Amino acid sequence: MARILIAEDETDIRELIDFTLTNIGGHQVYKARNGAEAVEMAPQVLPDLIMMDVRMPRMTGYEACREIKKIDKVKDIPVVFLSAKGQESEIDTGLEAGAFDYILKPFGPMELASRVSEILAKFKQG
Repeated sequence: MARILIAEDETDIRELIDFTLTNIGGHQVYKARNGAEAVEMAPQVLPDLIMMDVRMPRMTGYEACREIKKIDKVKDIPVVFLSAKGQESEIDTGLEAGAFDYILKPFGPMELASRVSEILAKFKQG
């Protein structure tokens, strides 16, 4: 079981991700409503993985990722962006901000649980 922090401003999507990762993946999920909350919560919950939407109020996912990477306590935690924007420039921006991976919306629950397991396994290997 991993500790996963999700930052998503859309309640329905946030709850779907929470339900999927908790019930299918067996993970412990912490929820932020925007990038600023994610930056605040990350050092407190010390998650194994941070998943963020790109477009959020108060602070975008890219801005939040850059801020998280400045905090020694959490800078090595992998960040994965969730976005409907699949253009190469968007993905490049996310990776340049420090993201480990990018998952495109829409995704099915089984696909999400599987991708999260793969990402956690890759990151734990090294």
